[in-house]
Amino acid sequence: MSRRVVRQSKFRHVFGQPVKADQCYEDIRVSKVTWDSSFCAVNPKFIAIIVESSGGGAFLVLPLSKTGRVDKNYPMVSGHTAPVLDIDWCPHNDNVIASSSDDTTIMVWQIPDYVPLRSITEPIVTLEGHSKRVGIVSWHPTSRNILLSAGGDNMIIIWNVGTGEPLITLDEMHSDLIYNACWNRTGSLICTACKDKKVRVIDPRKQEIIAEKCAAHEGIRPMRAIFTREGFIFTTGFTRMSQRELGLWDPKNFDEPIALQEMDTSNGVLLPFYDPDSNIVYLCGKGDSSIRYFEITDEPPYVHYLSTYSSKEPQRGIGFMPKRGLDVSKCEIARFYKLHERKCEPIIMTVPRKSDLFQDDLYPDTAGPEPALEAEEWFAGKNAEPVLISLRDGYVPVKNRELKVSKKNILDNKPPQGPRRSYSTTDTNLSKVTFEELLEEIKSLKITVLAQEKRISVLENKLSKFTNGTD
Repeated sequence: MSRRVVRQSKFRHVFGQPVKADQCYEDIRVSKVTWDSSFCAVNPKFIAIIVESSGGGAFLVLPLSKTGRVDKNYPMVSGHTAPVLDIDWCPHNDNVIASSSDDTTIMVWQIPDYVPLRSITEPIVTLEGHSKRVGIVSWHPTSRNILLSAGGDNMIIIWNVGTGEPLITLDEMHSDLIYNACWNRTGSLICTACKDKKVRVIDPRKQEIIAEKCAAHEGIRPMRAIFTREGFIFTTGFTRMSQRELGLWDPKNFDEPIALQEMDTSNGVLLPFYDPDSNIVYLCGKGDSSIRYFEITDEPPYVHYLSTYSSKEPQRGIGFMPKRGLDVSKCEIARFYKLHERKCEPIIMTVPRKSDLFQDDLYPDTAGPEPALEAEEWFAGKNAEPVLISLRDGYVPVKNRELKVSKKNILDNKPPQGPRRSYSTTDTNLSKVTFEELLEEIKSLKITVLAQEKRISVLENKLSKFTNGTD
């Protein structure tokens, strides 16, 4: 009687390979800040990397095609007054990125499709509400303009970026530093890992903890916790003997783990990157030179080790490409952007197939760039699955879409309530009027600036007289 020894899985032979040297990004001074974020964020258009900068915090944004050596005078995104700790691309607009910093602020930036001539220093909006450094930013997966931030003040704030206002403040749920915060697939729940050794599942709109696990990992070193597609919690942490460990939990019954596996004795924090389409989780340790990957299934032992990609150089950070940014013609199921000390190296994960045809089983419909909900709908209690797209013909990024911010107390320009008018040829006249109004406003602002400059010079002259003792 024969029995099957090898578990059947189409992901049993995932093959990792670095790109050629000329496809790397060279001469990048990666940040040396001792904060356990990935320092890198990518989408189908851009790669963003937190870098060393004098006089504040900055990150570098490059078009994906801009490989090779990066000029030392290449424009940065630099508006923070202290080091940048985390960055996250908006899933619904490939030209919008959020950054958080040691200066207690979150900034949201519009990145143009063209390379700017000078550094970008003006964010679309600055979000202020934390009293200590902000180490985590994460966009809502299905709702437009909703952004989560978590700071050293042990507080989570959920913002409506479209108005620049905080919607929800969770300030009494964590007794210590929050290591990470993750949305579930629909954005109805948040999962957090905290320095107090607790993993919490939070309903942000009800502002209550709906499940909590104390000492998911008994070690004192940082944990990470993320949601799987089915709503389970995948965690990484350390045992009491400082061995690295991974766990899978059902938040409806947090008492016993579904799976708990010890790994090795390295001391780098394991950053999990999860692909909901394939149910594969990739573990990248900071300071490691390897990426391990596991498939999560409903069969014991539930978390199945697949393989390890190894290299010689340790990683300072890592970026993970969304599924729509992959090359389906090469059976690419994941792509990482590994940060070295002075460069960024893409690593491609493929499932070898003999056929050149589109592989339906590898590429189910995946989350696209369109939001399923508006911010107001989500805040009112609605939930929605991501809007899916097919990758059969590949994904072409859309052109630059501008993020509009209308702060209610400053720019409250809502049209009067009344019957909806139909848009027709009169709209061209409207745009002309608006353009002319903008030109007039620019002129008046220039006049105001000149007047203020004159006033400043007069006041400076008076001040110099005072300091020189002539008055």
